[in-house]
Amino acid sequence: MHLENREGGTVLKQQAVLFRASSHSGHLEVELTRRNIPFVKFGGLRFLDSAHVKDMLAMLRFAQNPRDRVAGFRVMQLLPGVGPLSAERVLDRMAEAADPLRALADIAAPPRAGGDWTGFVATLQQLRPGTGPGWPAEIECARLWYEPHLERMHEDASVRRADLLQLEQIASGYPSRERFLTELTLDPPDATSDQAGVPHLDEDYLILSTIHSAKGQEWKSVFLLNVVDGCIPSDLGTGSTPELEEERRLLYVAMTRAKDNLHLVVPHRFFTHGQNAYGDRHVYASRTRFIPAALLPRFESTTWPPAEAAGRRSERPRVQIDVGARMRAMWR
Repeated sequence: MHLENREGGTVLKQQAVLFRASSHSGHLEVELTRRNIPFVKFGGLRFLDSAHVKDMLAMLRFAQNPRDRVAGFRVMQLLPGVGPLSAERVLDRMAEAADPLRALADIAAPPRAGGDWTGFVATLQQLRPGTGPGWPAEIECARLWYEPHLERMHEDASVRRADLLQLEQIASGYPSRERFLTELTLDPPDATSDQAGVPHLDEDYLILSTIHSAKGQEWKSVFLLNVVDGCIPSDLGTGSTPELEEERRLLYVAMTRAKDNLHLVVPHRFFTHGQNAYGDRHVYASRTRFIPAALLPRFESTTWPPAEAAGRRSERPRVQIDVGARMRAMWR
């Protein structure tokens, strides 16, 4: 839609995607990055620029390619007692070996690393290409290894853990770990946790912003994500009448940022975590209580992707399977 508007004469700078919480834009940021569509985010870090997401990607990259010194240098220093010099020594030893991961298992643990080093090596061996639990279970394996370090390093670990679960869900949409990693980028370690900055003035880029950061701004086209109960109003903003009214005011602020076109995105389903790539476990979402059915005639409703006509669905050949016969054949 953004690119269609751009072809129609509306530059990306005149389009904005707004959301109640910074974490709501995670899937969109990954897709924009994959498609090389420039964007700048206001109100929190870019999803892929947050330190904990980079840590997870570094672990996966190092498991995929043990000769990736940038990823290895970053992930080794997550361990307590492992500093730059210790990491460099280990990486040098690995670079000299024909099988870096096998060499890593034979290298003595840094003196101050303790038992964390053993778990690190075991996880890498488990994630070795061709021998692990398979994709996307591998990213869950990496997350379970990383979570204790997340608790140790960050006070807001619960919020960051939600981001990692979101990353895990995004990754399940890719056919393999290699495909997932090649379509995302990992900056050097010294670039972590920088605030998302504005590109050069002569560049065109899409605006992503929390509703709070959008106050006082206006754009020709505005897309508001997750206009459902639980997001707008937030789960944490329904405890009292004043809190609920503040949530209503935020929706009003978001909708009035649009000059010409306003798109309210209402997802029907939210998929749950911890399932395989083709899993269909989900919960249904309901439209925000602030837009009751009486107001719907004032909106133009559409669905995406467009629903197929009933006649077209009936033209599809039906495949009949005798499940009973197949089950009996299994016991012969």
